[in-house]
Amino acid sequence: MWMRKASMAAVSIGVLAVSAGFTQTPSPSWELSPTDSTARLRGLSVVSASTVWASGSAGTVLRTVNGGRTWSSVGPPDTSTLQFRDIEAFDARNAVALSIGSGEDSRLYRTGDGGRSWSEVFRNTDPAAFYDCMTFLDERHGLALSDPVDGRFRILATADAGRSWSVVSPHGMPDALAGEFAFAASGTCLVAAGGRAYFATGGGATARVFRSDDLGRTWKVTDTPVPSGPSAGIYSLAFRDRDHGVAVGGDFPTPTTAPDAAAVTRDGGRTWTPASREPGEYRSGAAWMTRLGPVLAVGPTGSDISFDAGRHWSPFDTGSFDAVACAGLAVCYASGEQGRIARLRW
Repeated sequence: MWMRKASMAAVSIGVLAVSAGFTQTPSPSWELSPTDSTARLRGLSVVSASTVWASGSAGTVLRTVNGGRTWSSVGPPDTSTLQFRDIEAFDARNAVALSIGSGEDSRLYRTGDGGRSWSEVFRNTDPAAFYDCMTFLDERHGLALSDPVDGRFRILATADAGRSWSVVSPHGMPDALAGEFAFAASGTCLVAAGGRAYFATGGGATARVFRSDDLGRTWKVTDTPVPSGPSAGIYSLAFRDRDHGVAVGGDFPTPTTAPDAAAVTRDGGRTWTPASREPGEYRSGAAWMTRLGPVLAVGPTGSDISFDAGRHWSPFDTGSFDAVACAGLAVCYASGEQGRIARLRW
């Protein structure tokens, strides 16, 4: 109870400090948690203050049920060649993990017993497909995103909490641009909020955001001001509700410079405005701390925080992370290379 009150107070102070025009705001920091893993952990799902799942290279899936004091390796057997770039957990027992790659390397696994056993619930057999990320709109309905196949992004859907998946008809998907694709950097190229799904792209002439109001059956697309290129674009989306969202990214090969690589929306992704002060470096993951609280962004060169819904960003850490996720009341974790997992402290 004390921890929850302290977290709520920290967020409230931050919001009040910005709205009142104060120059002093609370200073967050990352507190590393030993994992005994050397995997690069790009998948992250924070269920609560005590329960967190992370996934990454070499078939790695980690889980803690004691707030990061100890971590257990609970990945599916015989998957050491796979990269689990996304994981979505419902609680301490139920989770779905996505491995990326061309052809049969793109797979989905589900556990209902905390990782003691796993079922392979989908294996891609189309050599043209490459699945990047997934999201759940509620406890039953989920989506997974593949790079374009035959000129359109491909969507997988589940209506039974990830136990079975099927390819959605491409007829409701707008055409992809030449060279356009999504980034499997942190499991947040596809996200959901308020029953609406969004995914972000790069690689083509324009970085774009697609949105769906009908469980992924039809999509609309909007250009954004984030620069795009062969390895540049939007790497992560985060929405606090159906209308307010942020997009961050950059160019992975040049992580220390990323001009204009952050944007905000207030109308559900219909229009995007450049951040007034962006992180200025490549950022691969973003997450809202609470609906009315700050938003975080992380990347291999550091972390940033915004107290005004993504319009102005300030750096607060120089450590390397790929993904960030929160579970309300300012319970936030970040993960990255060499088994790095950290919890946010104020």
